[in-house]
Amino acid sequence: QVQVVESGGGLVRAGDSLRLSCAYSGGPSIYQTAWFRQAPGKSRDFVSAITWIINNTYYADFVKGRFTISRDNAKNTFYLEMNSLKPEDTAVYYCAVSKTYTRSQYAEAVMYDYWGQGTQVTVSS
Repeated sequence: QVQVVESGGGLVRAGDSLRLSCAYSGGPSIYQTAWFRQAPGKSRDFVSAITWIINNTYYADFVKGRFTISRDNAKNTFYLEMNSLKPEDTAVYYCAVSKTYTRSQYAEAVMYDYWGQGTQVTVSS
């Protein structure tokens, strides 16, 4: 049984940092993982992705220089380090796992096979 379990969300102030974690188990090998986020009343947006063999990373423009994605292959866990948080970063953050190579479609949610339950990140001004 596939499990994708997120942790690490919370309420912080602008300028603070948070680290999200996503642990995956029970399914096929990971090729690529990603983070998406969804603010109230908005669509789910791509945040960042990382491939697990060649360690390519991808970021949305609005998080470049502030967020860092990383992974621990041995633990089947990946992370999103979020620094210099802004109120507009407030959203539910979802982790996602793909068992195949997404090529240039790494930002498309439909390319991912398994999803976490979401964790709330709230940034106050």
